[in-house]
Parts: sequence; C-alpha cells; structure tokens
Amino acid sequence: MDATLQKLNQKIDLLTAQVSYLSEQAQINERQRNERAELVRDITPLANQAFTLAVEQLEEVQEYIDLSDLLRLLKRLLRNGRNLEKLLDQLESLTDLLETVGPLADDAFGKVVDLMAGLEAKGYFTFARGSADLMDHIVASFSEEELNRLGDSLPQIASLVKDFAQPEVFDFAQDTLAEARQELAKPVNTSNLGLVRQLNNPDVRRGLALSLRIMQVLGAQAVKTTKPE
Repeated sequence: MDATLQKLNQKIDLLTAQVSYLSEQAQINERQRNERAELVRDITPLANQAFTLAVEQLEEVQEYIDLSDLLRLLKRLLRNGRNLEKLLDQLESLTDLLETVGPLADDAFGKVVDLMAGLEAKGYFTFARGSADLMDHIVASFSEEELNRLGDSLPQIASLVKDFAQPEVFDFAQDTLAEARQELAKPVNTSNLGLVRQLNNPDVRRGLALSLRIMQVLGAQAVKTTKPE
C-alpha cells in the first residue's frame, strides 16, 4: 500500500513539473508574441514613412531611370556577390590592421613631436631660419656671372677645404690660435732692447724666417696674378 502511494505521488510530482514547464513555455511564447506585435506596431509607422520617402525620391529620378535599369543593376549585384563579399572582407581586414597599427602610429607620432620639440629647444630651427636668411643675402649679393665663376672655382675651394680639414692642419691651427690667445693676454715689451732679446729666441727667428718665406710666396703669386696676358 505504501509503495503504491509513493509511486502515485511520484507520478503526481512529475505531472506537476510537466504542467509547470508547459505553463512557463506558454508564458514565454505569449511574451514573445506580445513583443513581436509591439515591434510591428513600432516599425509600421517607420516603414510607412520610409516607403513614402522612397516613393518621393523615386518620383524625382523616375525620368532618369526605368525598371530595366534597376533590374540590370540588381542582376549585376547578384553576379558580383562574391566580389562584394571579398571587398567587405578586405575592408574588415583593413579595419583590423588600422586598429593594430593605430597605437603604434600614435606612439611614433608622439616620438616625432618630442624630437621636433627637442630640436626647437636646442635652436636647430632658429639656426635653419638664420641660415635661410643668410643664404638669401648671399644669393642676392652675387650676379649671374659671379655665380658662374664661383661654380667654376668650387673644385679648388673643395680641395682647399679638404686640405684644411686634415687632422694635422686643423690641430696646428687650433694649437696656434690657443697659444696666440694666451700670448696676447701677456704684456708686450716694445722697446728696442726687448725686440733684440726676442730675436735671440730660436722660435722667434724661425717664425720670422717662415713669415719672410710666406711673404715671398705671396709676392710671387701677386706677380702672376697681375701679370698681363
């Protein structure tokens, strides 16, 4: 008797669960129907407005197109469906690429801005503007004939600059200027006795000899320059 009552209770519980499930499904279906009905009520005015607007727009262009044009366009779209799909895939890939590269580009742009700000702080741009003004003055001060002569002389000027850029020549000029700057700061004895004493200095005599040799070279070059052709 007890076993029969227990089985009966189990069947009642199962039936109750099934009824509850069916009731719940019915409520869900009812909500979905209500939501669809509400959506249709909301969309219907918008659809009517869109249809009216489409009719008005088509009336404006109806003299330029006909049904055959629309059908031909539709057929072409259908034939190129795969190509359009590929194009959309490429656009999506490009979008992903831009999203990936975007932060890198922003970082690079920030570095460029920082570099330009550093150059500005160091005076590079001021120097460039000053150099441009200097070049304007130089160009304005030369005639066409003088510029042509300058162009012809560029190989000699480049050779001269190359010779001066040699380490031994540059070091000699730098050391000479440093020594001369120190000597100019010292008092100078211009008396006859002081000059005679300086002549006893081997470095002074060597300097005089070199000066005389340089003057000889300058004089010979002056003669060649002023010699009539």
